[in-house]
Amino acid sequence: MLPVRKLLEGKRTHVTWTVTPDHTVIEALQLMAEKNIGAVLVLEGERLAGIFSERDYARKGIIQGRKAKSTPVTEVMTANVFTVTMDMSIEDCMNLFSSKRIRHLPVVDEGKVVGMLSIGDIVNAIIQEQTSHIQFLEQYISGT
Repeated sequence: MLPVRKLLEGKRTHVTWTVTPDHTVIEALQLMAEKNIGAVLVLEGERLAGIFSERDYARKGIIQGRKAKSTPVTEVMTANVFTVTMDMSIEDCMNLFSSKRIRHLPVVDEGKVVGMLSIGDIVNAIIQEQTSHIQFLEQYISGT
């Protein structure tokens, strides 16, 4: 199976969008809307403090009556973040997505965040890998 390292290298963009704990929910949501993403990492310096997603806003913000313009992102973010390393496999990522019921995984290398993978990234990688295997088998069978 493809390692996370190869998957990150193949991504169109290596930018990982972040906010600080001091940002408000509305600022994080505006960034997410502008970049068409579903989550941002919350960093204190280089330390991963949490992750803030659309799901966090829906469940801990709107439903609980918090105001996006005045609520700091730390009040609604997920603080206990599951992460992956560069040497883990796509299968490891899929297992985390499935068992933990999450959609985003920060990639950490030597204690620093180096990227983020979404469940969509993993699904696309699996589809590409399977397509490649199918093409190989078709060529093998046809002798070309």
